[in-house]
Amino acid sequence: MARAPLLQLSDISLTFGGNPVFSDLGLVIQQGDRVALVGRNGSGKSTLMKVMAGLVEPDTGERIVPPGQHVGYMEQDPTMAGFATLGDFAASGLPEGESYRVEMAGEGLKLDLSRSVETASGGERRRAALAKLLAEAPELMLLDEPTNHLDIEAIRWLEDQLAETRAAFVLISHDRAFLNRLTRATLWLDRGVVRRQEHGFTSFEAWRDKVWAEEDEARHKLDRKIKHEAKWAVEGISARRTRNQGRVRALQDLRAERAAQIRRQGGAGLAIETGRASGKLVAEVKDISKSYGDKLIVRGFSTRIQRRERIALVGPNGVGKTTMLKMLIGQEEADSGTIRLGTNLDVAVFDQTRAQLDPDATLWESLTGDKALRVQGRGGDQVMVRGTPKHVVGYLKEFLFSEAQARAPVRSLSGGEKARLLLAKILAQPANLLVLDEPTNDLDIETLDLLQEMLSEYDGTVFVVSHDRDFIDRIASTTIAMEGDGRAVIYAGGWSDYQAQRAERMGQAAPKEQSSSKPRGGKPSGKPDAAPTRAPVASGLTFTEKHRLEALPDEIERLEAEIARLEAFLADPNLFTEEPVKFRKASEALVERQTALSTAEEEWLELEEKAAG
Repeated sequence: MARAPLLQLSDISLTFGGNPVFSDLGLVIQQGDRVALVGRNGSGKSTLMKVMAGLVEPDTGERIVPPGQHVGYMEQDPTMAGFATLGDFAASGLPEGESYRVEMAGEGLKLDLSRSVETASGGERRRAALAKLLAEAPELMLLDEPTNHLDIEAIRWLEDQLAETRAAFVLISHDRAFLNRLTRATLWLDRGVVRRQEHGFTSFEAWRDKVWAEEDEARHKLDRKIKHEAKWAVEGISARRTRNQGRVRALQDLRAERAAQIRRQGGAGLAIETGRASGKLVAEVKDISKSYGDKLIVRGFSTRIQRRERIALVGPNGVGKTTMLKMLIGQEEADSGTIRLGTNLDVAVFDQTRAQLDPDATLWESLTGDKALRVQGRGGDQVMVRGTPKHVVGYLKEFLFSEAQARAPVRSLSGGEKARLLLAKILAQPANLLVLDEPTNDLDIETLDLLQEMLSEYDGTVFVVSHDRDFIDRIASTTIAMEGDGRAVIYAGGWSDYQAQRAERMGQAAPKEQSSSKPRGGKPSGKPDAAPTRAPVASGLTFTEKHRLEALPDEIERLEAEIARLEAFLADPNLFTEEPVKFRKASEALVERQTALSTAEEEWLELEEKAAG
């Protein structure tokens, strides 16, 4: 039985500043649809959603909503003029006596509905818009990045609400676990064209790669045909007869078709140089405590963090993750206890507020840092990228910015573009300690994939604060869970490992999570065979030794994989004569990793013997 349409777009075209965003676009959303809307940053996803909501008028085409059907849209920057509190805004438009719906949504989203709209943060205003939409319960909900500014508990609550709703919805999100659980169909916006697949996000990447492979094959065939026809036109031009002019015109048409094809946007050029090696010890923390007034952040916490570890900090909003992070890197002092930092630490910080970006500076000035010099009529066009000068525009293009955007102010960028610009800024500097505070917000899936791959190959240490469960699973080797009331507990592995171990510790069944489609970064398969899994450790070890014994197999596996890659690289017989600098650096890196592997294996054997008693 066919489902009734809730929304239909027909022959939609839209142009901003002479560049077409969509052309002859059409789509239908039906009752019961649960759709992921995906596409690269800047492809027009949010604009398309505003067209679907009726907030942006297209140049041509028609938007049809059947009578009696309501389409609701979660505003990114809601206008709250005339409302005293967030609760007043969220309850506006509801029938009398149904304000309890807002209270339920506010509780689940951890939103203080009594907060004045004048003092509310951007994240609180967005949560109020989400609470308003959920309370209104339209037949079709349009949700643009609803998980931004939500902690994991609130994301799970929202997941449950959407899983149980009878309404249709369209989601834009970077959160793979969220999309995997909720969606049954996928709309893919790519170069102004919308494709639909009747499968959820779990199968999107395989579908995308298949479409791109078919495109590449078709482009290759067209190029060969043009080459053949061009050869015919040149070689036989003197004997060309009138009746063959049709073939010449056909060649012109082929060339026009090839020129009209829009090439896919490449991936961002994510790479980071570790520079000088830090000491083996990154931080040693002994019995630290920290409070702000009556709020206890952490009490009696100790740990030892080694070079190349990937540490994830998780917990509810407001529990103190960022404060803990600042203490671990020496930016804030503990009230009691000691924090000893390692030697030669070069820190690069990606902060969730994007405070390092001046909204009035241009992208050019953001990278060169020469705004004051430019005012004086001086300043260069080069940016130092990991010790090598590059032209600013060329470096910006590696992060998918156009030449025209180089002189645009930062304030003109979308959230995803600001995140990419900040990544470009911090990845330009050599660093052996990378600090990422909510890095996944607003990034598209492809850029997230590249970031994960970069982190898996990064030779330094990584601290990350995130509410993205899939990202933590792919990146983290250790998770520090901030559980409230001053409790900070260390777990080996990522989010899923943390959930399983915590449930085991509390004698409960582990919550079910969507598993990642890719292995966690930095964990290729390998040795040691004697300890392939994290088994319970005997009580003869100290807490720190237990944690270290659990983490060593992964470290050994990573070192072996890096050694194998370096040996394969050095196997090139021409490398020494053609690239002597690369040969020397690779040789030094190989010796360093072989030494580190030997040390790690000896440490693992010693701890195993101690654990065995």
